[in-house]
Amino acid sequence: MKPEFNYIEINRNSWNNRTQAHVESEFYDVEGFKKGKSSLNEIELSLLGDCKGQKILHLQCHFGQDTISLSRLGAEVTGVDLSDEAIRNAKQLAEETGSSAQFICCDVYDLPNHLNEKFDVVYSSYGVIGWLPDMDKWAQVIQTFLKPGGKFIFVEFHPVVWMFDDDFQKVGYNYFNREAIVETQSGTYADKTADITQSYVCWNHSLSEVVSSLLQNGLSIKQFQEFDYSPYACFSHTIEFEPNKYRIEHLGDKIPMVYSLVATTTV
Repeated sequence: MKPEFNYIEINRNSWNNRTQAHVESEFYDVEGFKKGKSSLNEIELSLLGDCKGQKILHLQCHFGQDTISLSRLGAEVTGVDLSDEAIRNAKQLAEETGSSAQFICCDVYDLPNHLNEKFDVVYSSYGVIGWLPDMDKWAQVIQTFLKPGGKFIFVEFHPVVWMFDDDFQKVGYNYFNREAIVETQSGTYADKTADITQSYVCWNHSLSEVVSSLLQNGLSIKQFQEFDYSPYACFSHTIEFEPNKYRIEHLGDKIPMVYSLVATTTV
């Protein structure tokens, strides 16, 4: 990435710009959430297991729905996000729902300067690592905050999905992390008709880059899975083939859309 790009500020502004549209969207269904609906999906719930009494760090938490959902399962949770608008809304949502979840506003790489605790679980999910340029630094942060024997639970959109153009008609991007992708978008995945426009900087990360970064920073991969669907209708041309399971209509089950992994620190 060119040094004149301040990607942190660009992306903070981007997420600040979209947060209100997300809070008001049907996609996030905040009213249903306030009435007790969980934002967690089957994939991550199966990996998380019994959260009661667990101390969980949630990286890149957006406006806190998953963080609060984890706290509703009996965990002691701290959520972290770059966007001050997202964190402001997260704190407000926690207050309105009576959640004990705590929130920190900072860049993930800078978290060791804002937090000095160890956690049973570090959790992160769906559309998160593309905003970070360096997977090695990311893995270092995860390792820093895990207790000995702690678990990193990760669910993310598959890098194959990010190879396609927005219309899923052709391969438009490199599978490998070759360079920063700098783009401007109107609307947002949660509301494509929202009257907002924002620029952003992102990176594609191959599976080998993600896995290698964790292995090289003292974590062991215990589980790895790929899924031929997304639990979210956040892409173009999605169809719901089963409740809360979506595919790109003309691609069907031919491509992976999500992957998950569990990694642990050395006891």
